[in-house]
Amino acid sequence: MKHETSALAPNNQVHKSLSHTHYDRARWKEKMAPSRRRRRCTAAPPTTAKLVLLLVVLLLQLSEGASSDGGSDAPCDFPAIFNFGDSNSDTGGLSALIAVVPPPFGRTYFGMPAGRFSDGRLTIDFMAQSLGIRYLSAYLDSVGSNFSQGANFATAAASIRPANGSIFVSGISPISLDVQTSQFEQFINRSQFVYSNIGGIYREILPKAEYFSRALYTFDIGQNDLTMGYFDNMSTEQVEAYVPDLMERFSAAIQKVYSLGGRYFWVHNTAPLGCLTYAVVLLPKLAAPRDDAGCSVAYNAASRFYNARLRETVDRLRAALPDAALTYVDVYSAKYRLISQAKQLGFGDPLLVCCGYGGGEYNFDRDIRCGGKVEVNGTSVLAGKSCEDPSRSVSWDGVHFTEAANRFVFEQIVGGKLSDPPVPLRQACRRGGGGR
Repeated sequence: MKHETSALAPNNQVHKSLSHTHYDRARWKEKMAPSRRRRRCTAAPPTTAKLVLLLVVLLLQLSEGASSDGGSDAPCDFPAIFNFGDSNSDTGGLSALIAVVPPPFGRTYFGMPAGRFSDGRLTIDFMAQSLGIRYLSAYLDSVGSNFSQGANFATAAASIRPANGSIFVSGISPISLDVQTSQFEQFINRSQFVYSNIGGIYREILPKAEYFSRALYTFDIGQNDLTMGYFDNMSTEQVEAYVPDLMERFSAAIQKVYSLGGRYFWVHNTAPLGCLTYAVVLLPKLAAPRDDAGCSVAYNAASRFYNARLRETVDRLRAALPDAALTYVDVYSAKYRLISQAKQLGFGDPLLVCCGYGGGEYNFDRDIRCGGKVEVNGTSVLAGKSCEDPSRSVSWDGVHFTEAANRFVFEQIVGGKLSDPPVPLRQACRRGGGGR
């Protein structure tokens, strides 16, 4: 995803020099003279010299220690983020492409729809904020976008494999992962031509050339590839059978970004599909049996199978791309903890939809979703309304999380305890915890 701009951070070495202490000829003679006066005059300098020497040695050891671990406590100073994914990280792509996300989406943070499938911010928003980077504009959004610190190529309903047929038939976005990486390549070429040859305001809203090799590349995709199989009436075994093809395509996408200059990759695995309300409600027979958290055992088995193959793929990519730093992030565990411990964490029933219609066990209607309207006496009236306090809900609309849930997931992954290697987000430029 970047131009081949090799911008490795400088290695901060601490250079020390020792200056020898010289004594003039008279002092040397005095030192050699076996007299009481000599011992009195020269006792202090050797002690001082020893202390200085000890201090210098200590500093050198500390310096060497810092060098040996690559300064592992130092942040990576990512100047930009380039994101690829689906609705879990879409900040306006599908909304700009097909249909505007309606109210009450965005009600909690933005106060209006902001292209996100949530009441507020997504995990990618919290990630950008923590790195001091502006919220990412969608690549497909032509109005008011600012790409100075990165771009978001994710679109809701996107998959790794290209969809068969129209989104209105398949339910899958035409902006698959290979399309997103092609858009990224075009973005590099066009943005740098405009930046260099037109300048002006474009230098304020487009990234500098050196940002592409220093940026963080984030991936969060694969969930729709699993659900599309289930909604085509496949069994879990049949869904798992095409996962190797997904991994080949995913690997090709990473390698393409690498060939364009990208070096630092942060890869999210997929969520526990069996804990999403729509998956449980729309195919109840296939979703049975359920575990103690109310999640489908079969669906979650497929998610774990996918995640195991993804982790193996990331391992192979590390061997194939030795200059890359790839971090595999176990988002599945973060989300399952939230769902299985929702009440202890201050949330309500994790499968109960905040923004929906119809009441019932989950407040989810397959035909009238969040923001959906119905005709009442010839007038279109909002039916898919938000609950009173989204901050106490895990599920926003039966498919996506609330801002409060997204924040929880971010807090679980930002420190690196669910990552392989276990590096925090701010140090994701480090291979295995070492230097760049």
